[in-house]
Amino acid sequence: VVAVSGASQGGGLALAAAALHGDTVAVCHADVPFLCDIQRAITLAPHAPYTEIPEFLAENVALIDTALNTLRYIDCALLARRITATSLLSVGLMDIICPPSTVFAAYNEITADKDIAVYPFSGHSVPHAHAERQLRHLRAALPA
Repeated sequence: VVAVSGASQGGGLALAAAALHGDTVAVCHADVPFLCDIQRAITLAPHAPYTEIPEFLAENVALIDTALNTLRYIDCALLARRITATSLLSVGLMDIICPPSTVFAAYNEITADKDIAVYPFSGHSVPHAHAERQLRHLRAALPA
């Protein structure tokens, strides 16, 4: 039994690991996950790294369809449909790196037992107190 956990890029990787190794991963903690609903994120996020994609596509218009279709393969909102692990995600409603709607897109696709910690005044981080919530979640999901 394995638990995966990460924040930002690590949060996206935690979602991907839980989706792609569902038979092994029992718990998934993904904080302010990156790479969720990429097609939406590239139209919303005002700062890098999401801005790098539209900057590239603005100069390479012939690649727009190919690039967007390719990005779907790594989109954690699409991968989230495969997650069977009990999951705890977090989102900062003031996040300008990973827009909140992209995190909710991934969360809404998870059909397994799930919860989301919503932090109205947080940006691209979670409060230190979130670790206590994660520990409670982990303890409940993996009883001794």
